[in-house]
Amino acid sequence: MSTTTTQDPTGTPVPTAAPARERMGRPFGIHLTGVALANLADGVILGGLPLVAITLTRSPGEISLLQVAFWLPWLVLGVAAGVVVDRLDRRHVQLVGAAVRVVLLGGMTWLALTDRLTMPLLIGAVGLYGITQVFVDLAGSSIIPQLAPRSRLSAANGRIMGAETVFNNFVGGPVGGLLFVLGAGWVFGVPAALGIAFLLLIGLGLRGNYRAERSPEPAGSRMHELREGFRFQVTHPVLRPLLLTGSTLNFANTAYFAVFILWMVGPESRVGLTPEQYPLLLAVLAVGAVVGALVAERLVGVLGEVPMLIGGWFINSALLLVPVLVPQAWAIAAAFVVVGFTNMGGNVVGRTMRQRLVPADKLGKVGGAGGMIGYGLMPLGALLGGVVAEVWSLPTVFVGAVVLNLLAVAFAATQVSTRLLREHETA
Repeated sequence: MSTTTTQDPTGTPVPTAAPARERMGRPFGIHLTGVALANLADGVILGGLPLVAITLTRSPGEISLLQVAFWLPWLVLGVAAGVVVDRLDRRHVQLVGAAVRVVLLGGMTWLALTDRLTMPLLIGAVGLYGITQVFVDLAGSSIIPQLAPRSRLSAANGRIMGAETVFNNFVGGPVGGLLFVLGAGWVFGVPAALGIAFLLLIGLGLRGNYRAERSPEPAGSRMHELREGFRFQVTHPVLRPLLLTGSTLNFANTAYFAVFILWMVGPESRVGLTPEQYPLLLAVLAVGAVVGALVAERLVGVLGEVPMLIGGWFINSALLLVPVLVPQAWAIAAAFVVVGFTNMGGNVVGRTMRQRLVPADKLGKVGGAGGMIGYGLMPLGALLGGVVAEVWSLPTVFVGAVVLNLLAVAFAATQVSTRLLREHETA
């Protein structure tokens, strides 16, 4: 154990033990395992789904509609889902969302096995899956302060987001590509089985009441609660500029990646990867992200939260030019390792900052408001990316996204400081 020194009444230094770090505890460990299972399922789907789609169409517009369908529920339901998460037991919200997913994925497995998949059905299923994602994600992130000590929130978020990235991208993505080789039914069937495992783990292993303690407030309508989440976001001097910047990054990056597979995969593409190679290339994002998650707490202590967030955003955005400037798999892989690292570091910092800036009983509705704006712009970005690629070209989408990102990061750098952050932290 490390020590510090104090002075006794005579002025003589006296060594004292530094306070030990608080333990995360068993409930957090169960939640972390559940996150790993859920994101492994997500990764298998997200790794295999684009490969299934390009067997049905090569149209940038149609391919981009998958991203539109996945992110549109945040625009429509984000704040309402946040109110639900704040009113109900967050564990129960996760269980209901996971159960709906299992039924949906079971239906998609049957369609694939009977060779009845079409692009409209695929897009519709992705939209329904996106609805469950809104509730499950909000409940999962809002429950963390109820499971982990406040002094360890950076570490807790780093572990959660590290597990999300490892199992979503590093494991799930490549597995999704391999399952696609076996058949489209496997792409949906395996995640359905993982969903059942999640239900058993969280349903039986994570006991207790995880309904947020609500502070006394005037009686009002649910519409008042919806407005409250928006009002807190748009009037907060730290959250507002971060929300504007993050939303712009989400908009531009979704436009970029909605059509990215067409640049990378197939004989008609610029890079020329096979369907089996594409998930492996994306897995290198997770390599950097895992390292970022592991060192995020330490880097925050060295660099500070605001410099780490802004600097990571800048590096992340600039490196997205590499696939256009050097369309070689090795160069893209090297750039994506760094992109994964900076993206994860920024995500850990951003989530931890929000959990300290927002009162516990408002995390759901404020997160929902932020998600409605930040994620709600993503379907619009995907739609725009598909249109621009159809009318002009894929490089036009990629370069335009990078320029927009860099302008947004410059705005955030002029609006947010460490001093401002410290002034607005909750007790």
